[in-house]
Amino acid sequence: MLSHQSEKMSLMLTAKNHSIPLSDGNRIPIIGLGTYGDPRTTPKGTARECVKLAIDVGYRQFDGALVYFNEHEVGQAIREKITDGTVRREDIFYCGKLWSTFHPPELVRPALERTLKTLQLDYVDLYIIELPMAFKPGDKFYPKDKNGKYIYHETDLCATWEALEACKDAGLTKSLGVSNFNRRQLELILNKPGLKHRPVSNQVECHPYFTQPKLLEFCRQNDIVIVGYSPLGTSRDASWVNLKCPPLLEDEVLVSIGKKYNKSPAQVALRFNIQRGVVVIPKSFNPQRITKNFQIFDFSLTDDEMKLMEGLNKNIRFVELLMWSDHPEYPFHDDY
Repeated sequence: MLSHQSEKMSLMLTAKNHSIPLSDGNRIPIIGLGTYGDPRTTPKGTARECVKLAIDVGYRQFDGALVYFNEHEVGQAIREKITDGTVRREDIFYCGKLWSTFHPPELVRPALERTLKTLQLDYVDLYIIELPMAFKPGDKFYPKDKNGKYIYHETDLCATWEALEACKDAGLTKSLGVSNFNRRQLELILNKPGLKHRPVSNQVECHPYFTQPKLLEFCRQNDIVIVGYSPLGTSRDASWVNLKCPPLLEDEVLVSIGKKYNKSPAQVALRFNIQRGVVVIPKSFNPQRITKNFQIFDFSLTDDEMKLMEGLNKNIRFVELLMWSDHPEYPFHDDY
């Protein structure tokens, strides 16, 4: 069910003022631009141009990662828009991620410092553990053995978290969060003896076909904001996407609600999540879609429309993360 507080808050959001509070006193914009692009097929400079355009459109949150191989472009775009006076650094919210080869505590701060050096920024606004499982530490982000199998590594999430807390205390990040954590993994952190900084967010797949009602409720009870990736479904990339999933944006409920408001199915899907208090980070390198995805503050869905869309949940996960399929904890989301 809808939380009245998040629904009320969402109705007050505007294109100019659309951030919501985090439990540590900071704030996060309710929409951000995802910046992942396959480094093998994305032309150089694409991320830079798209981030600059997005800032002009009104986006203030950017979701990136060291393993996207384009943080230098994202950082350059942000710095250029600060230099030309469009925004100040404090207007921008950048989320970086700790990759799975950097879980050992002594590797955490160097990994964050590498992101900061690449961005050429003094701090990130949010730094999150990208996945609750670890790969073998080393030079390769995706280590494999001679048979082509991924090499996993034991991880102590509480020890990793303590190293993250030290990064926050050092001023390298404003807030700390996690990604792809289920309830059990969140409880590991929340119940850790001597916990200094609570996770403010959990970034997970979230859209009308995968509404995450149980995880959303658990996170609400613990003052953790859900950040929804793939809020429009996903690209049809067979290496990490379940192609058996029906295309979300062709759903007749989204299409018909969109017609009523003169909005696209994508805009309806994004509006649905922000009215539930879920932050959305649609990824696009298409200038028209970047612009349209942001145009979600000039209409709102009725209670009946929200219920109708909640009823679309098929518990369908588009993003399968098959590189972890041999890991003993896979599928790691199952206990929500």
